[in-house]
Amino acid sequence: MTKDNLYNAENHITQAGYDNLVNELDELVAVKRKEVAGRLKEAISYGDLSENAEYDAAKDEQAELEERINFLESRIRNANVVKSEELNADIVSVGLTVKVKDLGSKEELSFIVVGSTEADPFDGKLSCESILGKSLLGKKRGAKIEIQIPDGISKYKILSIEK
Repeated sequence: MTKDNLYNAENHITQAGYDNLVNELDELVAVKRKEVAGRLKEAISYGDLSENAEYDAAKDEQAELEERINFLESRIRNANVVKSEELNADIVSVGLTVKVKDLGSKEELSFIVVGSTEADPFDGKLSCESILGKSLLGKKRGAKIEIQIPDGISKYKILSIEK
């Protein structure tokens, strides 16, 4: 992974996020597919498929399951797993913990910058593709950033960056 790629958010994911995707895919393929196939087989056994609600529900579930499996396979195949040992804690990148100060409210916020599929603001995980995440990528400690929001402009200062 080149240095420039560390600050480009596209397809980046932490090792923990990657592991979660792989585990979810394994569960869907090994367990859920069999469960849905069983429900489909049972619904077919009821006979007339034209007015069989169980069959329609099972087919819909199967389609949703396959769509999720395809998404996960694509995301895993195209993922750029960020390795913590390659990160430079002098500059904000995916996989690092960043502490910022909202210069308007004086509130201090701390979060890990993660790939979009890992984002969970309630768990302190900020998407690198969010407005704030994009604005922070590539910046150093002490940098001030301004973000245009519907109510005006929010200003932040980077207080620390940690592995």
